Amino acid sequence: MKFAAVALAASLVAAAPRVVKVDPSDIKPRRLGGAKFKLGQIHNDLFRQHGRGPRALAKAYEKYNIELPPTLLEVVQNILKDLGIDPHTHHKIPGFKSSHNNGAPYTNETDDSGEVSAIPQLYDIEYLAPVEIGTPPQTLMLNFDTGSSDLWVFSSETPDRQQNGQTLYNIPESSTARRLNNHTWSIQYGDGSHSSGNVYLDTVSVGGVNVFNQAIESATYVSASFVTDAASSGILGLGFDSINTVSPTKQKTFISNALESLEMGLFSANLKKAEAGNYNFGFIDETEFTGPLSFVDVDSSKGFWQFEATGFSIQPANPSGNSTRGSFVPVAHTAIADTGTTLLLLPAGITQSYYADVEGAREAADIGGWILPCNASLPDLTLHIGTYKAVVPGELMIYAPVDTDDIDTATICYGGIQSASGMPFAIYGDIFFKAQFTVFDVDNMQLGFAPKPEL
Repeated sequence: MKFAAVALAASLVAAAPRVVKVDPSDIKPRRLGGAKFKLGQIHNDLFRQHGRGPRALAKAYEKYNIELPPTLLEVVQNILKDLGIDPHTHHKIPGFKSSHNNGAPYTNETDDSGEVSAIPQLYDIEYLAPVEIGTPPQTLMLNFDTGSSDLWVFSSETPDRQQNGQTLYNIPESSTARRLNNHTWSIQYGDGSHSSGNVYLDTVSVGGVNVFNQAIESATYVSASFVTDAASSGILGLGFDSINTVSPTKQKTFISNALESLEMGLFSANLKKAEAGNYNFGFIDETEFTGPLSFVDVDSSKGFWQFEATGFSIQPANPSGNSTRGSFVPVAHTAIADTGTTLLLLPAGITQSYYADVEGAREAADIGGWILPCNASLPDLTLHIGTYKAVVPGELMIYAPVDTDDIDTATICYGGIQSASGMPFAIYGDIFFKAQFTVFDVDNMQLGFAPKPEL
């Protein structure tokens, strides 16, 4: 989907969102005996990626079809050179990794309770979970992404030269696969590349919940940024149906098709730093957060989990007696909740204010974003969403090593908060979800937030 570059400053006039606090015990199942399941994550500490900080930022620009800023583009091209990849051949490809990295090992076991193992690549670039497709079921590792609405996969139709060890959806081996004639899909990216292919209907099972005749988009062409990611066989989009790219008739997402079979018409994200987190479908686990849930309305008109935020405050790590710190600063902005984006991308004013409280932090054009000393004393950032205050602890702001490829030996690190400059909205990505339990309420078109018991 193509976006015009709109100034985030225009969102300053946005009205404060209505926030409703709800005790979780008051949220009742709408279908007793319906399906519910947990997708447990496993942190993969074997995979290494050079230059992952600026590449994570570049990936966000690419995803939303926004041209990379010239300085970031130059940084990414230099990273490609370091990896032995000719940037003139692979122009503006932020997702490349070294050819000797073939992704992560994974398990695809599903126990009787429906719990599914999920594997994020190291540094939480993406989270993968096993999905069963076809009859008999074929297990593929997919990225669960609330910022898109396509279920597309590497398949037996994907050219050999565009494969790099991914598990394929073997269409001829599924007795229930059926071609959706005259339908195709195509996703265009900001780097000028795209992924595209044919559309099939087949059985898809996640956590024991089966959807029959689910649209599966088979890749006959895959952009290089996906080809190099051997651990992932594709994406399972959890956005709204309106931004599905199948033509001429858009297709429903897995969550849309599975909704009626769930005990509750919602799912939740509970991501964590360097340890197992999870997604839950069809129920709310009250042990994963504290206090009431604060719900805010979602504007789904553009296909995203979009909401309004009102400003921020910063609690200094080392209070100096300055009475203005910790005070609310109004910076209204439109945001989307996107599990498929690693970083927390905020209006430039918020980003600059945050790093102003971090000694040694600076915006480095030669690195492609904000960097800081890895041992810096980091303040907590509170994002105000109406009356709800979402605290993002300072310990989450160290995202990636800069001067080495190992966080344990690095002295300079890439910040988990970066500027959303040039983007039509702020993106609350995985840095946010590691701090805030988040409910994606499909039935009621709302997002629910609550603090976690501990990080």
